[in-house]
Amino acid sequence: MLDNVAVGVIVTTSGGKEQQGKMTLFVFLTCLVASSGGLIFGYDIGISGGVTSMDSFLSRFFPSVYKQQMADSSTNQYCKFDSLLLTLFTSSLYVAAFLSSFLASTVTRMFGRKWSMFAGGITFLLGSAINGAAMNVLMLILGRFLLGIGIGFANQAKRSIYLLQEDRPCTSRDANRYS
Repeated sequence: MLDNVAVGVIVTTSGGKEQQGKMTLFVFLTCLVASSGGLIFGYDIGISGGVTSMDSFLSRFFPSVYKQQMADSSTNQYCKFDSLLLTLFTSSLYVAAFLSSFLASTVTRMFGRKWSMFAGGITFLLGSAINGAAMNVLMLILGRFLLGIGIGFANQAKRSIYLLQEDRPCTSRDANRYS
C-alpha cells in the first residue's frame, strides 16, 4: 500500500573537523550571481508567457496571430497560437542558452569564471536593451537570443562554482576529513 512513498533522511557525521570559513562580501556576491541563472529562467517563463498573450503585444509584433486570435471564439487556452515566428520568438532564448553553455565552458577554461560571468552579464544587459527598444520582430528575436547567451554563460559559471570544491586537489585537510 505504501510502495511509492518518498522518504527523506538526515545524516549527521560526528568527529569531523569544523572549517573556519567566513561569509565575506565576495562569497555573498558570488553566491548571489551564481543563483541568478535559475532565477532568470523562471522569471522569463512567467513574463514571456504573459506577454505573448497580451493583445497589445500581439497586434504590434504578431498581427497575423492577433487576427487569428480575434477570429477564434473558442475558450480553449491550450495551443491557440499556430505561428512559426511566435514559436521562434519564444524558443530563441532557450536554444541560445543551451548552445552558449557549451561555448561558455571554453571561455571559462581560457579566461576564468569571473570573465565568463562578466561576458554573460554584459550579453544579457545588451539583450535586455535591444528587447526594450524593439521596433520589430527581428529585434525581439535578436534580443531574446542575446538574453539566452547571457543565461547560458551564467548557468555554466554557476555549475563550475558549485563543482569547485569537487575539482580542487586533495590536501592534507581533505585527507583527514575523508579518511
